[in-house]
Amino acid sequence: MDSKRCSESRTIFSNHVLPPDTNNHGTLFGGKLMSYIDDVAARSAMKHSRRTCVTASMDSIDFLQPIRANDEVVLEGFVTWTHRTSMEVFVKVIREDLLTTERMLCATAFLTFVALDETGAPTPVPGVVPESPEEIGLNASAAGRMEARTARRRESKRVAERFGVGFPWEK
Repeated sequence: MDSKRCSESRTIFSNHVLPPDTNNHGTLFGGKLMSYIDDVAARSAMKHSRRTCVTASMDSIDFLQPIRANDEVVLEGFVTWTHRTSMEVFVKVIREDLLTTERMLCATAFLTFVALDETGAPTPVPGVVPESPEEIGLNASAAGRMEARTARRRESKRVAERFGVGFPWEK
């Protein structure tokens, strides 16, 4: 299976933020932005693997600046690193003031997707070839993020086993 350049998975999405998209502070709902991020990342993973993909984890979303009503929000995602059946996708979120043209980086996110075959089982994905300084830097630091992700997942499983599916009021 041939490796693919990061740029082959690049996905761009933009949207005009309108009042119904905002919270009581007049800024874009965090959950709406998370949905946009997941959608862009999923499409990047599918472009890279040319397979159906599922979200395995949303490692982090760092909200750096608010996005206000009447801004344009632009998301850019691409695959930064691959393992056997999984792909790490980086998404950056930029807001543009449509009246002044001022742009600002507002959020960054790392997500992991798993490619599935026709039966729904995980299937191998191509390797990734970073080219730009941004891609090379993200690719070089991906192994550390994978270690942290693996440790966090182990801890999540321990917590899940401890708490189970019952609710406190059901005792």
